[in-house]
Amino acid sequence: MIPVRTRWYPSRRTAGAPARTGWCPRRRAAAALAAGALPALAFPAPALWWFAYVALVPWMLLLRSAPTGRRAALEGWLGGAGFVVAVHHWLLPSLHVFLVPLAALLGLLWIPWALLVRELLGGRVSAGRAGAALFLIPAGWLLAELVRSWQGLGGPWGLLGASQWQVPPALRLASAGGVWLVSLLVVTVNCAVVVLVAVPGARVPAVAGMAGCAVLTGVVWLWVPRPEVSGALRVAVIQPGTVTDGPDGPERRFAAGERLTRDLAGQRVDLVVWGESSVGEDLTARPDLARRLTSLSTLVGAPLLVNVDARPPDSPGIRKSAVLVGPGGPTGDRYDKMRLVPFGEYVPARALLGWATSVGKAAGENRVPGDAPVVMDLPGRPDGRPGVRLGPLVCFESAFPDMSRRLTRDGAALLVAQSATSSFQDSWAPAQHASLAALRAAENGRPVVHATLTGVSAVHGPSGERVGPALPTSASTAQVYEVPLARGTTLYVRFGDWPVTAALTALAAYGAMAGARALMRPAPEPSAPPARTARG
Repeated sequence: MIPVRTRWYPSRRTAGAPARTGWCPRRRAAAALAAGALPALAFPAPALWWFAYVALVPWMLLLRSAPTGRRAALEGWLGGAGFVVAVHHWLLPSLHVFLVPLAALLGLLWIPWALLVRELLGGRVSAGRAGAALFLIPAGWLLAELVRSWQGLGGPWGLLGASQWQVPPALRLASAGGVWLVSLLVVTVNCAVVVLVAVPGARVPAVAGMAGCAVLTGVVWLWVPRPEVSGALRVAVIQPGTVTDGPDGPERRFAAGERLTRDLAGQRVDLVVWGESSVGEDLTARPDLARRLTSLSTLVGAPLLVNVDARPPDSPGIRKSAVLVGPGGPTGDRYDKMRLVPFGEYVPARALLGWATSVGKAAGENRVPGDAPVVMDLPGRPDGRPGVRLGPLVCFESAFPDMSRRLTRDGAALLVAQSATSSFQDSWAPAQHASLAALRAAENGRPVVHATLTGVSAVHGPSGERVGPALPTSASTAQVYEVPLARGTTLYVRFGDWPVTAALTALAAYGAMAGARALMRPAPEPSAPPARTARG
């Protein structure tokens, strides 16, 4: 047989590609799961905020080296599932094994992002393609965050930008474009690091991208108006601490809140806030509880914002409601929680998924959601200062940027989130939930009071800065905060989720251009049949 020499011409995909690592598919799959979980370390409780700027690099390097698009899609899916499990691992006591299929479902949202990473950063990367990657890859990540932020898919818990809640420049960015703008910047830096590490020929756009992020942050820090402080409000947070479960648990929790509130007599507070589910019976069905709350309001000289977890007489089911009680009794201001926690407060498609109640702590009965947000009016204060309008949120709702923005646009000067995370007392959940108050405050230019039954309770001023001490999960106390009020409107309140619109527009334009190129590309000519070779 006469040997025939053939030449190999590298394609755009293989030319300049990193050398094969020799990893078998199983090792790559395990690496994708682990790499996807890494960003969880940037959130509380570890709170390694700086790690967020490189946390995606291992995952992106793996996706860049994927031999095929199908492999990149698989590793994007596995990494997304790893991210969901890591950020929501504290749900295991409630969902048990159900968290795994839930993570597998949500992990699918990262497949388009993974394909973008391979398409734009795999193979031989030109400077132009690297520059496009710095815009499109963050936009692809934001698309995944946007879709999973839908309440039915778990809501916006663990958005990458939320890891920067204690970084003042990031909070300033949030005031301009919400948590979405912060997420875009964090992913852009990760993308630039990948280019610097793995694509030596495209380092100029990577450095330019990092410089652009720094310039944007500096411009926002220097030129975007800051909230104008206009007075203060003395707000007391009641955190009764852990109460042993049992038939009399709600009564003992109420008694603990009552005892702590009495200690506020003579401290000249303007508002007292109790946590979520602090009252276990409807006040119309239990007038004795209403009278006790009225007496407390009279004693401390301020209205009480309590939270009732009960079935009202006119409701087909249980509601979680923020109720304002003054010296004259309930004022009539009531807000029913609108966005309920999947499985925690209702089971989606209960006819199909009701079995989840037998393997975890899923809701045995669906709560009834409210119909509309409510802004409550606090009465004028004894020293002649005018009253203040407050916007209540209940627990999970503080994770949704649009809800606090709506309340601010409706005139709320103070945002109050009533929460209870006692089911996850020893996990990362209480600290991570409390951190969201800083973002909501910065986005809206309004102070946020995050009051819980068992901690972590915290207060943040109109720029997102912490006001006073946070109350840890071990505390059982009444804490008074001097909360600064502010006036004016942030860019986020005025223009809303414009970073999301910009990201979706960029992705749509890229998709249209890619489709047009595919249509204009000439069809390949049919190749000649292979020549027969003589067998020697």
